Amino acid sequence: MPSSLPDVVLWSIPAFVLLTVIEMVSYRLHPDEDAAGYAAKDAATSITMGLGSLVFDALWKIPIVALYAAVYELTPLRVPILWWTLPLMLLAQDFFYYWSHRGHHVIRILWACHVVHHSSRKFNLTTALRQPWTTWTVWPFYVPVIACGVHPAALAFCSATNLVYQFWIHTERIGKLPRPVEFVFNTPSHHRVHHASQGSYLDRNFGGILILWDRLFGSFVPETDPCVFGLTKNVDSYNPLRVATHEYAAIARDVRAARGWRERGGRIFRGPGWQPAEQPVEPPRPAPELADR
Repeated sequence: MPSSLPDVVLWSIPAFVLLTVIEMVSYRLHPDEDAAGYAAKDAATSITMGLGSLVFDALWKIPIVALYAAVYELTPLRVPILWWTLPLMLLAQDFFYYWSHRGHHVIRILWACHVVHHSSRKFNLTTALRQPWTTWTVWPFYVPVIACGVHPAALAFCSATNLVYQFWIHTERIGKLPRPVEFVFNTPSHHRVHHASQGSYLDRNFGGILILWDRLFGSFVPETDPCVFGLTKNVDSYNPLRVATHEYAAIARDVRAARGWRERGGRIFRGPGWQPAEQPVEPPRPAPELADR
Protein backbone atom coordinates (compact mmCIF):
# COMPACT_ATOMS: atom_id res chain seq x y z
CA MET A 1 0.00 0.00 0.00
CA PRO A 2 1.40 3.45 -0.82
CA SER A 3 3.00 5.10 2.20
CA SER A 4 0.44 7.92 2.08
CA LEU A 5 -2.38 5.52 2.93
CA PRO A 6 -2.47 4.29 6.55
CA ASP A 7 -3.56 0.84 7.73
CA VAL A 8 -7.02 1.92 8.87
CA VAL A 9 -7.96 -1.35 10.58
CA LEU A 10 -4.70 -1.55 12.56
CA TRP A 11 -5.03 2.02 13.80
CA SER A 12 -8.67 1.39 14.78
CA ILE A 13 -8.07 -1.65 17.01
CA PRO A 14 -7.66 0.40 20.23
CA ALA A 15 -10.96 2.16 19.48
CA PHE A 16 -12.65 -1.22 18.84
CA VAL A 17 -11.51 -2.50 22.23
CA LEU A 18 -12.40 0.69 24.10
CA LEU A 19 -15.88 1.01 22.58
CA THR A 20 -16.64 -2.67 23.22
CA VAL A 21 -15.64 -2.36 26.88
CA ILE A 22 -17.77 0.79 27.23
CA GLU A 23 -20.76 -1.00 25.71
CA MET A 24 -20.32 -4.01 28.00
CA VAL A 25 -20.08 -1.77 31.06
CA SER A 26 -23.15 0.19 29.94
CA TYR A 27 -25.21 -3.03 29.95
CA ARG A 28 -23.94 -3.79 33.46
CA LEU A 29 -24.81 -0.34 34.78
CA HIS A 30 -28.02 0.17 32.80
CA PRO A 31 -29.55 -3.18 31.79
CA ASP A 32 -32.13 -3.12 29.03
CA GLU A 33 -34.64 -5.96 29.01
CA ASP A 34 -35.67 -5.12 25.44
CA ALA A 35 -32.11 -5.41 24.09
CA ALA A 36 -30.35 -8.62 23.12
CA GLY A 37 -27.29 -7.53 25.08
CA TYR A 38 -24.27 -9.77 25.61
CA ALA A 39 -23.69 -13.47 26.23
CA ALA A 40 -20.19 -14.66 27.07
CA LYS A 41 -20.12 -17.66 24.70
CA ASP A 42 -21.63 -15.67 21.86
CA ALA A 43 -19.14 -12.81 22.27
CA ALA A 44 -16.25 -15.28 22.46
CA THR A 45 -17.38 -16.92 19.22
CA SER A 46 -17.63 -13.54 17.48
CA ILE A 47 -14.15 -12.52 18.60
CA THR A 48 -12.72 -15.89 17.56
CA MET A 49 -14.37 -15.57 14.15
CA GLY A 50 -12.81 -12.11 13.78
CA LEU A 51 -9.33 -13.33 14.65
CA GLY A 52 -9.70 -16.30 12.32
CA SER A 53 -10.79 -14.05 9.48
CA LEU A 54 -7.51 -12.16 9.73
CA VAL A 55 -5.61 -15.39 9.08
CA PHE A 56 -7.82 -16.65 6.26
CA ASP A 57 -8.08 -13.22 4.62
CA ALA A 58 -4.30 -13.11 4.44
CA LEU A 59 -4.37 -16.40 2.52
CA TRP A 60 -7.18 -15.36 0.15
CA LYS A 61 -5.45 -12.05 -0.57
CA ILE A 62 -2.53 -13.75 -2.31
CA PRO A 63 -4.43 -14.85 -5.46
CA ILE A 64 -6.84 -11.88 -5.27
CA VAL A 65 -4.05 -9.31 -5.23
CA ALA A 66 -2.44 -11.11 -8.16
CA LEU A 67 -5.69 -10.91 -10.15
CA TYR A 68 -6.23 -7.25 -9.29
CA ALA A 69 -2.63 -6.46 -10.21
CA ALA A 70 -3.11 -8.16 -13.59
CA VAL A 71 -6.28 -6.15 -14.29
CA TYR A 72 -4.55 -2.94 -13.19
CA GLU A 73 -1.63 -3.58 -15.53
CA LEU A 74 -3.94 -4.33 -18.45
CA THR A 75 -6.09 -1.21 -18.16
CA PRO A 76 -4.73 2.01 -19.71
CA LEU A 77 -6.62 4.10 -17.13
CA ARG A 78 -5.01 5.56 -14.03
CA VAL A 79 -6.65 7.37 -11.13
CA PRO A 80 -4.08 9.31 -9.09
CA ILE A 81 -4.21 9.05 -5.31
CA LEU A 82 -4.95 12.64 -4.33
CA TRP A 83 -6.92 14.33 -1.57
CA TRP A 84 -9.88 14.89 -3.88
CA THR A 85 -9.82 11.51 -5.67
CA LEU A 86 -9.88 9.43 -2.47
CA PRO A 87 -13.47 10.47 -1.58
CA LEU A 88 -14.53 9.53 -5.12
CA MET A 89 -12.79 6.16 -4.79
CA LEU A 90 -14.52 5.62 -1.45
CA LEU A 91 -17.87 6.47 -3.04
CA ALA A 92 -17.23 3.97 -5.86
CA GLN A 93 -16.13 1.28 -3.40
CA ASP A 94 -19.26 1.86 -1.31
CA PHE A 95 -21.44 1.56 -4.42
CA PHE A 96 -19.92 -1.80 -5.39
CA TYR A 97 -19.98 -2.90 -1.75
CA TYR A 98 -23.75 -2.45 -1.85
CA TRP A 99 -24.04 -4.82 -4.83
CA SER A 100 -21.58 -7.29 -3.34
CA HIS A 101 -23.51 -7.29 -0.07
CA ARG A 102 -26.84 -7.64 -1.85
CA GLY A 103 -25.49 -10.46 -4.01
CA HIS A 104 -24.28 -12.30 -0.92
CA HIS A 105 -27.86 -12.31 0.37
CA VAL A 106 -29.64 -13.53 -2.76
CA ILE A 107 -27.21 -16.14 -4.17
CA ARG A 108 -26.88 -19.13 -1.89
CA ILE A 109 -23.23 -20.01 -2.52
CA LEU A 110 -22.36 -16.40 -1.68
CA TRP A 111 -24.71 -16.44 1.31
CA ALA A 112 -22.74 -19.44 2.62
CA CYS A 113 -19.88 -16.99 3.14
CA HIS A 114 -21.86 -14.05 4.49
CA VAL A 115 -24.27 -16.02 6.72
CA VAL A 116 -21.50 -16.16 9.32
CA HIS A 117 -21.94 -12.46 10.04
CA HIS A 118 -25.68 -12.94 10.66
CA SER A 119 -25.41 -16.06 12.79
CA SER A 120 -25.43 -14.34 16.19
CA ARG A 121 -28.72 -13.85 18.02
CA LYS A 122 -27.13 -10.90 19.79
CA PHE A 123 -26.46 -7.48 18.32
CA ASN A 124 -23.55 -5.69 19.89
CA LEU A 125 -20.11 -4.44 18.94
CA THR A 126 -18.60 -7.93 19.07
CA THR A 127 -21.11 -8.95 16.37
CA ALA A 128 -19.21 -6.65 14.01
CA LEU A 129 -16.17 -8.89 14.54
CA ARG A 130 -18.04 -12.06 13.51
CA GLN A 131 -16.52 -12.17 10.04
CA PRO A 132 -16.46 -15.05 7.51
CA TRP A 133 -13.42 -17.14 6.71
CA THR A 134 -14.25 -17.64 3.01
CA THR A 135 -14.16 -14.12 1.56
CA TRP A 136 -12.90 -15.39 -1.80
CA THR A 137 -16.45 -14.76 -3.04
CA VAL A 138 -16.16 -10.96 -2.72
CA TRP A 139 -13.37 -9.97 -5.13
CA PRO A 140 -15.27 -10.19 -8.49
CA PHE A 141 -17.57 -7.32 -7.50
CA TYR A 142 -14.66 -4.85 -7.36
CA VAL A 143 -12.99 -5.70 -10.66
CA PRO A 144 -14.74 -2.71 -12.36
CA VAL A 145 -13.08 -0.38 -9.84
CA ILE A 146 -9.62 -1.71 -10.72
CA ALA A 147 -10.46 -1.66 -14.43
CA CYS A 148 -11.23 2.06 -14.12
CA GLY A 149 -7.65 2.67 -12.98
CA VAL A 150 -7.92 2.60 -9.19
CA HIS A 151 -4.76 1.16 -7.67
CA PRO A 152 -5.40 -2.11 -5.74
CA ALA A 153 -3.84 -0.53 -2.64
CA ALA A 154 -6.27 2.39 -2.86
CA LEU A 155 -9.16 -0.06 -3.14
CA ALA A 156 -7.85 -1.91 -0.08
CA PHE A 157 -7.74 1.37 1.83
CA CYS A 158 -11.32 2.20 0.87
CA SER A 159 -12.53 -1.30 1.78
CA ALA A 160 -10.83 -1.06 5.17
CA THR A 161 -12.40 2.36 5.75
CA ASN A 162 -15.81 0.94 4.91
CA LEU A 163 -15.25 -1.98 7.30
CA VAL A 164 -14.12 0.30 10.14
CA TYR A 165 -17.12 2.58 9.65
CA GLN A 166 -19.50 -0.33 10.05
CA PHE A 167 -18.11 -1.32 13.45
CA TRP A 168 -20.01 1.31 15.43
CA ILE A 169 -23.39 0.60 13.81
CA HIS A 170 -23.56 -2.86 15.43
CA THR A 171 -25.23 -1.69 18.63
CA GLU A 172 -28.61 -1.38 20.32
CA ARG A 173 -27.37 1.36 22.66
CA ILE A 174 -27.82 4.07 20.05
CA GLY A 175 -31.34 4.94 18.95
CA LYS A 176 -32.29 6.89 15.88
CA LEU A 177 -30.06 9.80 14.95
CA PRO A 178 -31.14 13.17 13.46
CA ARG A 179 -33.17 12.76 10.26
CA PRO A 180 -30.51 14.15 7.86
CA VAL A 181 -28.00 11.60 9.18
CA GLU A 182 -30.52 8.75 8.97
CA PHE A 183 -31.41 9.76 5.42
CA VAL A 184 -27.85 9.70 4.06
CA PHE A 185 -25.78 7.35 6.20
CA ASN A 186 -26.01 3.78 7.41
CA THR A 187 -26.79 3.96 11.13
CA PRO A 188 -27.38 1.54 14.01
CA SER A 189 -31.12 1.79 13.38
CA HIS A 190 -30.76 0.86 9.70
CA HIS A 191 -28.29 -1.92 10.45
CA ARG A 192 -30.46 -3.46 13.15
CA VAL A 193 -33.06 -3.96 10.44
CA HIS A 194 -30.44 -5.62 8.25
CA HIS A 195 -29.58 -8.13 10.99
CA ALA A 196 -33.19 -8.88 11.92
CA SER A 197 -34.82 -12.16 10.97
CA GLN A 198 -38.44 -11.01 10.61
CA GLY A 199 -39.96 -11.45 7.17
CA SER A 200 -40.54 -7.73 6.58
CA TYR A 201 -36.92 -6.98 7.46
CA LEU A 202 -35.22 -9.80 5.54
CA ASP A 203 -32.74 -8.78 2.83
CA ARG A 204 -32.95 -5.05 3.46
CA ASN A 205 -30.54 -2.17 4.10
CA PHE A 206 -27.41 -3.47 2.38
CA GLY A 207 -25.48 -0.19 2.44
CA GLY A 208 -22.01 0.09 3.92
CA ILE A 209 -21.37 3.74 4.68
CA LEU A 210 -24.29 5.25 2.76
CA ILE A 211 -27.92 4.16 3.00
CA LEU A 212 -28.64 6.16 -0.18
CA TRP A 213 -28.02 3.10 -2.36
CA ASP A 214 -30.85 1.24 -0.61
CA ARG A 215 -33.17 4.20 -1.05
CA LEU A 216 -32.19 4.41 -4.71
CA PHE A 217 -32.50 0.70 -5.54
CA GLY A 218 -35.59 -0.13 -3.48
CA SER A 219 -34.09 -2.19 -0.66
CA PHE A 220 -34.56 0.30 2.20
CA VAL A 221 -36.84 -0.37 5.16
CA PRO A 222 -36.93 1.84 8.27
CA GLU A 223 -36.83 0.39 11.77
CA THR A 224 -40.36 0.30 13.17
CA ASP A 225 -40.92 -2.95 15.08
CA PRO A 226 -38.37 -4.39 17.54
CA CYS A 227 -35.79 -6.57 15.80
CA VAL A 228 -35.31 -10.28 16.39
CA PHE A 229 -31.70 -11.04 15.55
CA GLY A 230 -30.22 -14.17 14.03
CA LEU A 231 -31.25 -16.43 11.17
CA THR A 232 -34.59 -17.87 10.13
CA LYS A 233 -32.96 -21.22 11.01
CA ASN A 234 -30.39 -20.53 13.69
CA VAL A 235 -27.14 -22.40 14.19
CA ASP A 236 -27.27 -23.89 17.69
CA SER A 237 -23.53 -23.96 18.13
CA TYR A 238 -20.73 -21.73 19.38
CA ASN A 239 -18.10 -23.83 17.58
CA PRO A 240 -16.32 -21.36 15.24
CA LEU A 241 -15.58 -24.07 12.66
CA ARG A 242 -19.25 -25.04 12.44
CA VAL A 243 -20.34 -21.40 12.33
CA ALA A 244 -17.90 -20.80 9.46
CA THR A 245 -18.94 -23.83 7.39
CA HIS A 246 -22.50 -24.84 8.30
CA GLU A 247 -24.14 -23.40 5.17
CA TYR A 248 -21.58 -25.01 2.86
CA ALA A 249 -22.40 -28.32 4.54
CA ALA A 250 -26.13 -27.69 4.05
CA ILE A 251 -25.57 -26.94 0.36
CA ALA A 252 -23.61 -30.18 -0.04
CA ARG A 253 -26.43 -32.17 1.57
CA ASP A 254 -29.06 -30.53 -0.65
CA VAL A 255 -27.01 -31.10 -3.80
CA ARG A 256 -26.56 -34.78 -2.95
CA ALA A 257 -30.31 -35.17 -2.41
CA ALA A 258 -31.27 -33.22 -5.56
CA ARG A 259 -33.30 -35.01 -8.24
CA GLY A 260 -31.52 -33.54 -11.23
CA TRP A 261 -29.01 -31.00 -12.52
CA ARG A 262 -31.58 -28.20 -12.63
CA GLU A 263 -32.29 -28.65 -8.93
CA ARG A 264 -28.59 -28.93 -8.15
CA GLY A 265 -27.97 -25.61 -9.87
CA GLY A 266 -30.86 -24.04 -7.97
CA ARG A 267 -29.53 -25.29 -4.66
CA ILE A 268 -26.23 -23.52 -5.35
CA PHE A 269 -27.10 -20.38 -7.31
CA ARG A 270 -30.69 -19.51 -6.35
CA GLY A 271 -31.67 -17.76 -3.12
CA PRO A 272 -30.99 -19.28 0.32
CA GLY A 273 -34.65 -20.21 0.81
CA TRP A 274 -35.22 -21.53 -2.71
CA GLN A 275 -37.15 -24.77 -3.10
CA PRO A 276 -37.78 -26.62 -6.38
CA ALA A 277 -41.29 -26.60 -7.75
CA GLU A 278 -43.25 -29.71 -6.92
CA GLN A 279 -43.26 -32.14 -9.79
CA PRO A 280 -46.82 -32.62 -11.08
CA VAL A 281 -48.17 -36.06 -10.36
CA GLU A 282 -49.56 -37.69 -13.51
CA PRO A 283 -52.96 -39.31 -13.02
CA PRO A 284 -52.90 -43.09 -13.38
CA ARG A 285 -53.64 -44.26 -16.87
CA PRO A 286 -56.82 -46.31 -17.23
CA ALA A 287 -56.48 -50.00 -17.84
CA PRO A 288 -56.58 -50.90 -21.56
CA GLU A 289 -59.93 -52.60 -21.29
CA LEU A 290 -61.47 -49.46 -19.71
CA ALA A 291 -59.83 -47.14 -22.20
CA ASP A 292 -61.56 -48.94 -25.06
CA ARG A 293 -65.02 -48.35 -23.62
